[in-house]
Parts: sequence; structure tokens; C-alpha cells
Amino acid sequence: MGKHVEKRRFTHDTVAIGTAMLMTLLGCGSSESRDLNRVATDKGVVVGIEKGTMRQFLGIPYAAPPVGQLRWRAPQAVAAWSQARNSSTFGPACAQPGGATGAAGTAEDCLYLNVFTPTGPGPFPVMVWVHGGELTTGEGALFDPTALVNQGIIVVTINYRLGVLGFLAHAALSAEGDGTSGSYGLMDQQAALRWVKTNIASFGGNPGNVTLIGESAGGFSVHAQMASPGAAGLFHKAIVQSGAYFESIAPPMLAAAQTVGAEFASQAGCGDQSLACLRALPVDKIVGLSTTIRTGGQMLPAVGTPFLPIPIDEAFSTGKFNKVPVIEGTNLDEYSFISGTSIDPALGHPISAAEYPGFVTQMFGTELASTILDYYRLNTTNTPAQTFDDVGTDFLFACSGRKVVRRFAAAGLPVYAYEFADTNAPQFIAFPPRPEGYGAYHAAEIQYIFPVNGTDSMSATPFTAAQADLSRKMVSFWAQFAKSGNPNASGSTEWPRYDAASDTYLTLAPGALATNTRFAEQHKCAFWTPGV
Repeated sequence: MGKHVEKRRFTHDTVAIGTAMLMTLLGCGSSESRDLNRVATDKGVVVGIEKGTMRQFLGIPYAAPPVGQLRWRAPQAVAAWSQARNSSTFGPACAQPGGATGAAGTAEDCLYLNVFTPTGPGPFPVMVWVHGGELTTGEGALFDPTALVNQGIIVVTINYRLGVLGFLAHAALSAEGDGTSGSYGLMDQQAALRWVKTNIASFGGNPGNVTLIGESAGGFSVHAQMASPGAAGLFHKAIVQSGAYFESIAPPMLAAAQTVGAEFASQAGCGDQSLACLRALPVDKIVGLSTTIRTGGQMLPAVGTPFLPIPIDEAFSTGKFNKVPVIEGTNLDEYSFISGTSIDPALGHPISAAEYPGFVTQMFGTELASTILDYYRLNTTNTPAQTFDDVGTDFLFACSGRKVVRRFAAAGLPVYAYEFADTNAPQFIAFPPRPEGYGAYHAAEIQYIFPVNGTDSMSATPFTAAQADLSRKMVSFWAQFAKSGNPNASGSTEWPRYDAASDTYLTLAPGALATNTRFAEQHKCAFWTPGV
């Protein structure tokens, strides 16, 4: 996933920005005379553009540039501006090595967000989208929110610090930051949510009805914000797409994360472990070493800090978290994305029958591997690569997600569980060829929520009529949930609230929208999460 591949970027036309009357600056006057493309925030006026059915305010700074002495510090307040700010273009993406979800770059001045509003007067529910990318790549500019906005939703997309710049834990940083280091990217997300709380009413949004939504690392981030005391009251609903893998790959405790951070400092040439040396490092050198400080193959925040006092799974199991209604789900073939873009290219082919036991052993160790191989025997229905993908999907995503769903239900939360199962989902990035195909791969559902122009997928392959219908249905579910905390239209029970006794999921597939009570059986959750 570190390999840069071609992707579609949501681009915008720019327009000339005219002057406005003083009453517009003050936010007064009649709706006929007010320029709705000109909005006063707490730091100054921003001037956006109207495009089709949306107003767009792009590249709004929500925190000070985290550069110089602000590198590896909690986000600070951005300076006010006196002249109206042209907000017709995106701000730069945060520094990253590049990959499937973002282009390579070295910008540290990157804490910007984008606001997309319906053209009506509001007040509108708000959705804040947190992009995925292993907390190492990605940017908010990649996602077209037109379909959601057309449902009467304000959508905010954000950038946040990534990789080492966002998640370095180090003893010197912790001493400087009252015990907090290793979670700067997640702190950025909270700063963006605070900006929304303060300013979104000026854009026609309802600050009392904010849904936090994310996929993969973005979904993990939503879980982390649910577990973070500092996020209390900043959002009122949550949508998590394929984000529960922390149940299988636990974020490190602060002491362990600081040890890894010290190793990074030494690798980077800061053997003295000083903050002066770390903050003087060239950003391209930091980005180049981004993949060297990982836990369990992932970039993860530190636990045991004021930001994240206890592990996320402990917070959920003990009820010490921000309780909001939740949509939580996974995809049928999550792991195909991971194996097809990393293992296959390294081997030069998908995993063979002879190689299958070795990869299971490599992933889980000899003792556990023998049991797993009994549960996941090679068969004539699936190829060895698909069987291996089933192992990874069930372990990392499906059963971890179900475990979280059941914890939320036990806490009394309204929770709606889904499995995205379009096995012919278009490939919206350039995957390596694979005879088995990718099925309902990790991230495949994103294009159904953010379809280009509301009709086509993000890929070069248009949706079929059935896929377009599924996309419209999913957008409606997500938007209705943002409005009311229930994905069903008034009077409908098409998507039943999760109940532990019935264990009911909603299967999202073209022409096959249906409830499923066999999810745990199909994914062997009795093995992966016994007693849950």
C-alpha cells in the first residue's frame, strides 16, 4: 500500500471572487441580499464558490501550521486574518510517502479542512469525514461529497498529520507535552471537530448534530475519538467503515511507543535524542523513514496519555467512552486488497497451495497456525490466495468489527451493523492484475458513498444499474443516519437495529439488500473472538 498508484482526484473550477457589502461581513441583512459564498468564521471571512448543487469552501486553516517549534506539538490556534480569504482551492496534503490513498509530498503546513454545503439556508446535519491510509497516507481532497450534500448534509473533509509527523512518541516530547506524545494526528482531528463546533453554524450547519465518519484508519480514528475524553461532546453519531482492526493489532502503550521513537531518532541521526535535533530534521528525511516505526505493521497512536488514557478495547468493554449511535461494518473480502497489493507483487503471483501454510505460520506463529489451517482448509471452491484472504479478513476485520458491535449494543447504544458484499465492485485504484479478482475488497465501499456526480464510481469503470441503485441506497442510509441516528426512512425497518440475540447484519450488495443472521458463522467468529 506504500506504492503510489494513479487515482482520481476531486477537482474544482475556480471563479473570480467579488466584493460584498458590509452587512454580509456582519452576517446580517435579508437572505436575498446576503452573499452565501462569503462566510465569517471566528478567525476571518472565507469566500467560497458555488458549483452545481453545492457551495464549497476549500482550504480553510483550522490550526496553526505545525512547523518549526510547533512540529510534534498539540495543534495550536491559527492566527486570524483581516482580508477575506479565497477558499476556492484545496490546501496541501500532509507530508507522506505516497500510496493508494494519497500522492507523495512534504508539506508540513497542511492542517486545512473543506466545507461542502447545500445551497439552501439550513440548518443542516454535519458529517466530518476522516480519510484512511494506515495513518500514513491520504488527504481530504480525494472525496466528492456531492451525493451526500444533495441529501441535505453538510460534509467537512479534513487533513491531519500522518506517519512519523503525526504519531511519533518520544520521552522528550512527552515531558514537554504533559505526558502526551504519539497522537498528534488524532489531536488534529479533535481540533478540526472543535472548529466545526465553533464555526459550522455560520455555514448553515447544526453544531448539535455532527456525525464523525471514517474508513480504515479513518474508522480506527473514529473509534479512538470515541475512547478519548477530549472528544466528549464534539460529535453526536459515528459511522465506522472497516475500522475495528485495533481489536487484533493493539496500539502500543506509551513506554513501548517511546522506545520505538528513540530508535527512530537514532536512525534519523539524532543519537542525542534531543528535541532540537528532531525538530531540525529535514521533512523529506522524516517522510522517508515513515515506514520504519510501526507496531504490528501499522502506524498507531500511543496509549496511556491524557489523549488516550486506556486501550480502546478496554474503554469499550468498561463503558468508559463517548456513547453515541453507531453504524459499524466491514467488507466481505477485506484482505484481498492487502494481499493483492503487497504479497502478490512481492511473490510475482498470488499465494499458491504450497506457500499457503507458510504464510499462515508467518502471520500467526507455529502453534496457532496449525489450528488455523484446520479451520481454513484448502478447497476446490476458493483458490489458496482466497482462502488466505479469508483468514486475514476474519481475523483483522470481520470478527473484530462484530466484537465492537456487540460491545456497543451491550452498552445500550443504537448500533446498525452491515457487511458490504459487492463482489464485482469496480477497482477505483490501479490494482495489480489478479486471477481471483478482488471481490468486495477493503475500501471498495467508499465509492458507493462518494460517487462522482452521484451516479458513477470513483473508478474509470462506471457502475452497473444495480450498483448505482446500491450506491443511492447507501447514500440514503448514511444521510438519514446523520439526520436522525437511524438509517431508515421514517416508518421503515429495512435496516434493523443490531440485537445481540439475533446478531442481525444488513448485507449491502447490488440487488441483494437483505438481513443476515449467519455473519458470525460465516466468518468463524467463535474461533477468533470466543465467548463474544
